[in-house]
Amino acid sequence: MNRGISTAISAILLAQGLKIATYKVTKGKWDWKPFFQTGGMPSSHSAGVSALATYTALETGKHSVETALAVVFGVIVMYDAQGIRRHTGEIARLVNDLDEDIELLSGHYPDLFHARRDVELNELLGHQPVEVGGGAALGIVLGLIGYFSGKK
Repeated sequence: MNRGISTAISAILLAQGLKIATYKVTKGKWDWKPFFQTGGMPSSHSAGVSALATYTALETGKHSVETALAVVFGVIVMYDAQGIRRHTGEIARLVNDLDEDIELLSGHYPDLFHARRDVELNELLGHQPVEVGGGAALGIVLGLIGYFSGKK
């Protein structure tokens, strides 16, 4: 397999695995669900693109087109993770709260019909800046390891 791809995928998987440990530290119990969820610490998106950009820069040189592509791609992904996706999660939280408020009101006013959704919107979609930074730092370290472990 292409070493750049395996380095990036390894970074993504390790970051997702670290979310289990982060969950244990913050919630006090072990749970595998964070491995399969978006959001949380560290950002696996940031880890993957940072590992790929770091590996590519070392492999092809900092002035190569490949490095430029990997870095620009990485910046877009990380910006999206902490911007648009995070705000979408915040909007989902507001909609879920609004749904609860309308349900409460409908209990006080029998003429007000409200059908509560069976499933709430996913609120954990994006990342806080520190989660993106943590993922990026992890990715850079794994990009370095991926590059130097392949050299003889």
